[in-house]
Amino acid sequence: MYDYVAGKSDWMAAGLPTQGEASGRPTAATVARRDVPTCRLEESLRDVRERVRAAGWDACVVVNEARIVMGLLRVEELGRKEDLTAESAMRPGPSTFRPHVPIAEMAEFMATHDLPNVPVTTSEGELIGLLRLEEARSAAG
Repeated sequence: MYDYVAGKSDWMAAGLPTQGEASGRPTAATVARRDVPTCRLEESLRDVRERVRAAGWDACVVVNEARIVMGLLRVEELGRKEDLTAESAMRPGPSTFRPHVPIAEMAEFMATHDLPNVPVTTSEGELIGLLRLEEARSAAG
């Protein structure tokens, strides 16, 4: 047995297993793509763009050495032609979402706010994955 001091909300925010009637329902963590490309602040936007497109993605999460989300590069930022670093081009401090949020709630929020994708993180800001709107809608049914 483990005495988890931080509490139930933090436990769920960390994406740890739960019990009860909602335990089998899809959440942000179960649908988020963990294979999302990441890059560091100092990387060349040109290099990042080539790597992201080669992998078939249109977004990249900018993280530090501990995988803490620092920013987000979406289509608009990746398409910039200037010789920039990821830090100069990124959307700094993007809104992030916790893994335990029900996928139907995520799909509705993303559609309402016209968000094509959102990072899913732990309560400490560590990247879990990127949730894409079309995948959230599909999982929400």
